[in-house]
Amino acid sequence: MNGAYKKEKQELLRKSEELDLKAESWLLSQAELDLKQRVKDRLAHLLREEEIKWFQRAKTRKLLQGDSNTKYFQLVANGKRRKTRIYRLEQEEGVIEGEENLKKYITNYYKNLFGNDEVGDFHLDESVKDDITQVLEEENRMLIEEFTEKEVRDAIFHMKHNKAPGSYGFPAEFYQVFWSLIKNDLMAMFRDFHKGELNLFSLNFGVITLLPKL
Repeated sequence: MNGAYKKEKQELLRKSEELDLKAESWLLSQAELDLKQRVKDRLAHLLREEEIKWFQRAKTRKLLQGDSNTKYFQLVANGKRRKTRIYRLEQEEGVIEGEENLKKYITNYYKNLFGNDEVGDFHLDESVKDDITQVLEEENRMLIEEFTEKEVRDAIFHMKHNKAPGSYGFPAEFYQVFWSLIKNDLMAMFRDFHKGELNLFSLNFGVITLLPKL
């Protein structure tokens, strides 16, 4: 590649890294965001041309993303990492900075948000049921029967794909694909639930993920 190409590539890499570093501490202006996109597009164009040239010379696909572009791909990876990290929060209390201060503030915030409710003085009189429709004895027997394998399978296979998994990390697709392998364990869990022996506390756990505002 000629000297002008290398000089432009180095300048684009320098500018891209400079904007990424600035974005860690401050919100970029619209002009800076536009510049960052132009730099990214131009750099991608130059690197694509370089990859094609090397491919034509070497006649091998191994050079499509070879050593000559290592720094660029590292910058891309670092840029993605920076975009998923939160370095500061601006709240009514002021600006919170520093990893430990952020952890402490966020933890306390959500503990207060999802903590135990205040005890109220609202009560229900369970003896009053004349105006409430009651289930029949036959219906009640059906409701309290143990879960059947067919019921559990039908419920699992009606779950939609590509939804956020629970805290355990398994989406609906996992249970559907591996149903034949895990059904015995699942049915054992449902039997424990039916007998009142399952610890339900952990089933209510969730994962809260903060996303940086770009």
